Amino acid sequence: MATTMDATDVEEVVRSDAALLEDDLAEFLDTLTAPAREAAGSVYDTALRRALYEPVADALGSKVGQQALSPTPGAPGGRAPLRPSMVYWAYRNYRGFPEELENTADLAVIRRTAVAVRILLKAAVALDDIQDGSEVRYGEAALHATHGTPLALNTGAWLIMSALRHAADPAVVDSLVRAVGNGFTGQAVDLSSRTALTRAELLAAPRAARIDFWESTAALKTGTLFWMPLDAAVAGLRVVEDDRLALDGAMRQLGLASQLFNDLTDFVPELGGANTHEDFDGLGNRVFLELLDEDGDVPPAEDFKPYVLGHPKLEGTLLALAEEAVALKRAAKDAVHGVCRSERSAAYFDVTIERKGHLIDRLLATVRQRSGV
Repeated sequence: MATTMDATDVEEVVRSDAALLEDDLAEFLDTLTAPAREAAGSVYDTALRRALYEPVADALGSKVGQQALSPTPGAPGGRAPLRPSMVYWAYRNYRGFPEELENTADLAVIRRTAVAVRILLKAAVALDDIQDGSEVRYGEAALHATHGTPLALNTGAWLIMSALRHAADPAVVDSLVRAVGNGFTGQAVDLSSRTALTRAELLAAPRAARIDFWESTAALKTGTLFWMPLDAAVAGLRVVEDDRLALDGAMRQLGLASQLFNDLTDFVPELGGANTHEDFDGLGNRVFLELLDEDGDVPPAEDFKPYVLGHPKLEGTLLALAEEAVALKRAAKDAVHGVCRSERSAAYFDVTIERKGHLIDRLLATVRQRSGV
């Protein structure tokens, strides 16, 4: 990695790229809803606006759950929080920063890819909330709670189709199709952990098999959320295969770290807040899988909560898994830094990923404090 470039202006570039993505997303939504605004107001036009345009606008306007760059006067997009994109990190890493020669064709591909990725992530939120029965997402009413399950399902499906069409570039579309397939596959297995047959099999399985189940599921379900933006971007930029494989591995590690964080916050009120001790209805939680006795002496499903909360190894397990999450995040960052072409590129990636990454570090510090370590 080159070390001769000044990294002090990186956040300004991140903000500029993030503002461009927000502008492109707004233009996409504006183009979608233009026919409804221009229509004479027939019953059909009114119904279409109510049943499609409004749910789509609500889905795309919802929070994504990760900390955004807070508003900064005078900065690009300074009046609103901005969410950096790993799609743009790939462009900056492989095609350079603004003062360098701009590749107009590649930037056009990246701009469409970034919008497509954001749309797909919003579709995933809409569908996931239905599957989990979540009425609230990040403090807002879930799409199906506002518009009903049938329209939310239709909106999620429409967003997937729209994202793939918007991406346009064949290599990008191929990557996104694989990501969508991986996400649905991981979600299916995760949902199966709530069924009687899979629960019985997990309860009877040795620890190694349980952890393999968790890792395989998390890599597809959560890892895809990290892998999709980068793989789509490097596909569009025709990045060399060695770098692509390195990034694939790093994103898998980030996915596992993120899922560990999600699982652990069910047990840490300081980070889980009102949702602490709530997601205890399935065997997808890593903490559960770690604490099941090897001899098969486990409680019935309705007694999982007191069993786990009263387990003598709970605090030690939380600490070990929090340390594992931090180690996975650091390994992922090291792997990405290994393909960074400048210090500025490495700093750009860190700004982007630490929106949630800093919470993983905070989780470990919190668990250590609770454990008296």
